[in-house]
Amino acid sequence: MNTTTDRRLTRAERQRMPVALDVAVEVAKANGVCIRPILLRRLDTCTGQIEDVNVPCGTTREAVCPPCARRNKQLRKAQCREGWHLDHEPVTDPDPTTEDQRWLIEFRADIQAKRDEAERNGMSEEVADWDAAIQAIDEEINQAGMRGTLSGRAAPRRSRSTRRRQDAPDLPRRAMRPTTLGRTFTGTEGKVFRPSLFITLTLPSYGRIQAGRGVPVDPSTYDYARAARDALHFSKLVDRFVQNLRRVAGYDVQYFATVEPQKRLTPHLHMAIRGTLPRAEVKAIAAATYHQVWWPAADEVRFEGEHLPVWAPRADLPEGQSYPDGQTGDYLDPATGELLPTWHEALDQLDADDDAEPLHMIRFGDQIDVQGVLAGTPDADQCIRYLSKYLTKSLGETLDTDDPARRDHAARLVEALRYEPCSPLCPNWLRYGVQPKGAKPGMTPGRCRGKAHKPEHLGYAGRRVLVSRKWSNKTLAEHKRDRCTWALEALGLADDPTATDPHRYVWKPVPAGDADTPSLTLRLLRMVAERQRWRATLLALDVRAEGRQIPAVEMREAA
Repeated sequence: MNTTTDRRLTRAERQRMPVALDVAVEVAKANGVCIRPILLRRLDTCTGQIEDVNVPCGTTREAVCPPCARRNKQLRKAQCREGWHLDHEPVTDPDPTTEDQRWLIEFRADIQAKRDEAERNGMSEEVADWDAAIQAIDEEINQAGMRGTLSGRAAPRRSRSTRRRQDAPDLPRRAMRPTTLGRTFTGTEGKVFRPSLFITLTLPSYGRIQAGRGVPVDPSTYDYARAARDALHFSKLVDRFVQNLRRVAGYDVQYFATVEPQKRLTPHLHMAIRGTLPRAEVKAIAAATYHQVWWPAADEVRFEGEHLPVWAPRADLPEGQSYPDGQTGDYLDPATGELLPTWHEALDQLDADDDAEPLHMIRFGDQIDVQGVLAGTPDADQCIRYLSKYLTKSLGETLDTDDPARRDHAARLVEALRYEPCSPLCPNWLRYGVQPKGAKPGMTPGRCRGKAHKPEHLGYAGRRVLVSRKWSNKTLAEHKRDRCTWALEALGLADDPTATDPHRYVWKPVPAGDADTPSLTLRLLRMVAERQRWRATLLALDVRAEGRQIPAVEMREAA
């Protein structure tokens, strides 16, 4: 057997030998160990003990860390399965209020009254002092176990008319029932069925597509600008669909949805819904759902190339004061010196124009699929697998980059997204003669760092997984804690309540270059050995429960 220290080996032979770190990473992947662990230093305030703990990176992308991505995928599948076909209301009543909580609210009311009186008397300095006291009391209220805020909205909310468009069909509206459960059906033998729905929604066509490849037949006629804007605002359209769905269904519809890319690089939605509705009704709701983007016009390019707006600082204000819009300067036209309208000024002009049209309107396409699903059937398991199929990949990672036509199609879409405003904060607004919200120096059109402009997201900056609050009445962290509790019980380890006390431990990141930090290879080896011990213990418990002996070979493989 040759070694790397053997001088008889040629350079080519040494290069063919695998690197030890790469092998350690491969073994860690095979054992489900995070390959990018974050090293944190933990101080136990009860015992004074300090130890370094390898915390999994927790990424959801398989290209970054496959074990963590697969673990998060299984967690999402468990969350979907637990809430889809519930037969009871997943709602818990708030805990009774305590005397301390009631006293804090009464004290807050007294301070608010004194603050209002000082404001009526024009005593600005006292108002500032009372505002600081109110902020401190609000923090105490939250620390006392109460959620929400008592201050209300600080700034008025801008809104437009909610009157439906004339070209959108009207939808029936049923009286809301205080339930999250759908209808039940009783079979001939008295068995009760509680069906649910699996819905797929897509965006409209932007041009003819080659079947099986997802690329335009004629790229010159493909509407990339509309495809880019639809992708940017797709999350808002989904919100509108859920609102309309609940109005028509007449109950608090709960859902678990994922956003995935199609072959043509547009996002589409898979949604599991608790309860059922007629298929024709669901399709009518999707056809009647739309979202209007009331932003300033972004169709006429005013500044490009070397002719870009320049930054002009505003006059300094006394210490502790700031301008209402939070900016320290403005952008102006380099040729005329004219100040560009701020974001709020542009919206005021839009509101004052009775004939104004929205910047964009987005609707769903004609391809809508609605399937009925029963609990515990193979169809339900298949739908859950389909919902989580691409959760470990970004929208751009699902593309077949070996096809030059697909690469060119993706490049044209990314170029269409480059100068498209993705939010009120986007620097691309300068290209169209409007200052972004909260403008600051150094902004340049076409260089927005927003998530939507990155090629791996294809214009969609929203969440990939959408879960309603009453789906399972648990957060993702609570589902993770349930799985951890099961593992501890299976390993015979008691779940010590003091170990989960958030005030017991003090965590600090280990600085780079710390002399006591072990190498990544050594940390991976330790984590693999620990995982193998857990696996051997679980195998022994499983075999003991079945009343049989563990073969020596099987025990060695588990260890």
